[in-house]
Amino acid sequence: MNATTTRTGRIASIIEKRRPLAQNIQRVEANLKSLASALCHLEDHRHNLLTRVDDSNVTTRLQEIDLVRIQSSITAELEALGKLKVRLCRDTLNIGVVGRARQGKSRLLQSLTGLTAVEIPDGDRQHCTGVQSTIYHNPNIETYGEVSFHSEQSFLEEVISPYYEKLCLGRKPITIAEFASNPLPPLPNNLPGYAQPGAMYEHLSKYYIYLEKYRHLLREPSPRRISRNEIREYVAQDTPDGQRVFFNYLAVRFVKIVCNFPNTDVGQIALVDMPGLGDTGVGDEERLMRTLGQDVDAVLFVRMPKSSGDYWADVDVRLYDTARAALVDLPIELWSLMVLNQTAADSKNGDNSNNCQDLMGDIPNKRINVSECVMANCAISQEANKVLDRVLDYLTAKISDLDHKYAFSCQQRLMEFQETTKTELDKAQKALSKEVGNEEESLFDDLFDDFWDEITNSLTELLNRLIERRDSQDDYLKKQVEDIFRVCREDTGIPTIEKIKRSGNRVGAYSRQMLC
Repeated sequence: MNATTTRTGRIASIIEKRRPLAQNIQRVEANLKSLASALCHLEDHRHNLLTRVDDSNVTTRLQEIDLVRIQSSITAELEALGKLKVRLCRDTLNIGVVGRARQGKSRLLQSLTGLTAVEIPDGDRQHCTGVQSTIYHNPNIETYGEVSFHSEQSFLEEVISPYYEKLCLGRKPITIAEFASNPLPPLPNNLPGYAQPGAMYEHLSKYYIYLEKYRHLLREPSPRRISRNEIREYVAQDTPDGQRVFFNYLAVRFVKIVCNFPNTDVGQIALVDMPGLGDTGVGDEERLMRTLGQDVDAVLFVRMPKSSGDYWADVDVRLYDTARAALVDLPIELWSLMVLNQTAADSKNGDNSNNCQDLMGDIPNKRINVSECVMANCAISQEANKVLDRVLDYLTAKISDLDHKYAFSCQQRLMEFQETTKTELDKAQKALSKEVGNEEESLFDDLFDDFWDEITNSLTELLNRLIERRDSQDDYLKKQVEDIFRVCREDTGIPTIEKIKRSGNRVGAYSRQMLC
């Protein structure tokens, strides 16, 4: 079979076709940054004129110009384009595995990758996965890991400071030495709630109490390559037998694991293992949203119903909503799949088949919208790989359409941004057209011409490149239209001749209302 017709070949082709658009986005980012710089210069000039112009009409017009709003829009667009660029620049298609703790995520990942509890922690007690891991398929090498550590500054800013803010603990430490030498501030008594703030404070206390066990790692260069047998002590909180003796993970930002997947026809893919949610670590949801919004092409939600009876709980809906908010430009129902982890009678959970069926039937009622909901025993490699096959087949068929929808959303916002910018700059041009001196007018005209040339060329260049793709067939839209035509053919809304006769006989006449 030709390599380009295999799934591996199709995935490689998709990744290669993404790169030109990523390069276009990079150029637009540079132009937007240049635009922001020009706006700063223009804003400084506006403020300067406000101090020098005595005409109240001109002053009023100058005050109505809102360049700050345009700057905020540029910042938002740069963030959105940055996410899109990262997505299109990756060398892999990334599948995120998300779920609450104790649902079978780790077992699913073990089944898919051929790794064991040595590399992907699981357990029957408390939360054991401590950090995010991304697992890459490479058929040509022995398994190894790469650990990226926090720096002292990123540790304080990304890990410790959010606890101080969330728990209202006052002034945040600005150095590791300050965090280590001063006792933790007491938990305020007036915080809303009781158990949750207390549990969060215990998390912060763990970072404080065990600081000397991992502090040296905050000064280590990253990434550090480690052997297969070392991986667990950097990603887990405990040993395979449940002993909580590992503290290295507290200093780790993320871990990369490279191994040979049992399913050889997976191509250039990566599985992103998120720590199980439902714990009370501050920042977990924010990290989930950041990862899903930037590092993931598709999501696998994993849920293991209890054999004794179960239902879709509020925590499941909140988890879905958190994931859904990660990328507003692309509806999550187009890039997610729900896996109901079906356990056997001889498992610790028992036979939960009936409850899996119940949850599958009830999922639409909870507005947990996904592309597909499937049942699979995550501990059995054959079943887990069938799930992976479905995801990869879906991605190879749909990823180009998904990228197109994502880019189109950005295009629409940029067009709106262009109109907003034009409105504000028209105000500036009118305010300064005749009412100020020749020197100020000349300076403004020069700045405005440079600025307008930059923005029109930059945005038009991006729009033209995106427009080139608008004539591509949208399979999703095509299916919706075909479904509507099918429904119309099956139910025309016109009563049968027999029904019309019976209704006429009943009321003694044929009326318009009768036929409706």
